[in-house]
Amino acid sequence: MQLQNRFNTGLDIAKYTAGIMRRDMAAYDADPANYTQSLGCWHGFIGQQKMIAIKKHFGTTKRKYLYLSGWMVAALRSDFGPLPDQSMHEKTSVPALIEELYTFLKQADARELGMLFRDLDAARAAGDEVKAQKAQHAIDNFETHVVPIIADIDAGFGNAEATYLLAKKMIEAGACALQIENQVSDEKQCGHQDGKVTVPHEDFLAKVRACRYAFLELGVDDGIIVTRTDSLGAGLTKQIAVSKEPGDIGDQYNSFLDCEEIDPATAKNGDVILNRDGKLLRPKRLPSNLFQFREGTGADRCVLDCITSLQNGADLLWIETEKPHIEQIASMVDRIREVIPNAKLVYNNSPSFNWTLNFRQQVYDAWVDAGKDVSGYDRARLMSVDYDATDLGREADDRIRTFQKDAAARAGIFHHLITLPTYHTAALSTDNLAKDYFGEAGMLGYVEGVQRKEIRQGIACVKHQNMSGSDIGDDHKEYFAGEAALKAGGAHNTMNQFAA
Repeated sequence: MQLQNRFNTGLDIAKYTAGIMRRDMAAYDADPANYTQSLGCWHGFIGQQKMIAIKKHFGTTKRKYLYLSGWMVAALRSDFGPLPDQSMHEKTSVPALIEELYTFLKQADARELGMLFRDLDAARAAGDEVKAQKAQHAIDNFETHVVPIIADIDAGFGNAEATYLLAKKMIEAGACALQIENQVSDEKQCGHQDGKVTVPHEDFLAKVRACRYAFLELGVDDGIIVTRTDSLGAGLTKQIAVSKEPGDIGDQYNSFLDCEEIDPATAKNGDVILNRDGKLLRPKRLPSNLFQFREGTGADRCVLDCITSLQNGADLLWIETEKPHIEQIASMVDRIREVIPNAKLVYNNSPSFNWTLNFRQQVYDAWVDAGKDVSGYDRARLMSVDYDATDLGREADDRIRTFQKDAAARAGIFHHLITLPTYHTAALSTDNLAKDYFGEAGMLGYVEGVQRKEIRQGIACVKHQNMSGSDIGDDHKEYFAGEAALKAGGAHNTMNQFAA
């Protein structure tokens, strides 16, 4: 029972998984082929099944993490019901989901070890020393399902103190890596929507330090901070940065503002005035009371954001882009690495991108540049199924298939994640089942589309009683009550129908 409950607290998990991430980061620095991956999970069961599947198919959980998406918390886990990704959900729902994910991962450990102990008991009872040694070896070399979680703290849900308090709760629940973004808390938007508003660097760095203080206070000395910049798509700011001398970080932030030169005699009440090279400039203020940046400055602002973050306590970067284009990402990373050579990215392989259309357009444009004949293709309708079996469609799919490996090597991406995959898979599988079950197929829709596939693909939860912990409970009953135990796993348990 002690072995089945290896981690007593969330802090034990945070310390253990932080070590994993640090070793993985060092391995990536040595060879970018050692990039890491994760999928976003919105429920403990989803995270559990993901890790069980990874162990089944690949034999190890090495370099495979979980991602906790604030988007999915807002859309699926808020007491208010479905919400947009604008930090309106309860902040406590984030650490609650971290704790839930690790509860399910620890249960996966207990379940698998429990079955190994049963195998060991059966082999010993039968006098089969070879099987007994095999079971003992599996127990002695058991690999836990507990892996790092990169957890989304949005923009901190308030000021730096609020960020610190929430960070502590997330770390105490088990998070070894916190991802925080440079948007304003009260105007926070989804990274792939319009209307994003950034904050001056000093405001953001205060929150980065708040996260680091939370890690250090709780004894997680090697906790990881991922700083996300939304500047590529954010053209607005609420504040003019404080600048004490020309060229400081506040002055650099303000230099990107869209301004107009004014005569002091024409200054209006409430105007903000900047002095730049002896000229008086008025930043353009919108009716929303926000200030706008100059067009075309997004990449420069991203580079400055990233360098400043790494110089002030961040460990990994996240650049939110509008499309999955390796050279676009690399063009910024190359500039960052001129200052910080080992800069590494976490990258959102987002479902907000139309991957098929984007990559077909990239191939089409590359063919045009190379002088290749594209007369058989209409760039405006490349999403069409008509192009699925074409040379262009196949080349685009090949680029999608190798995107993570290629981007890890060229663009410094240490960790690839998909933010919302299990949101989409839940919708897709439910649509397929509903179409068949409520249609002509009837019960065959479930049997053929779900259960038969579970059996033939070896999906563990086809024995859903076992997955939910009934066998673990039976073992405990036997420990506690001996022969008097009333166990569920007897001859009349219908789960026995799946024994073969």
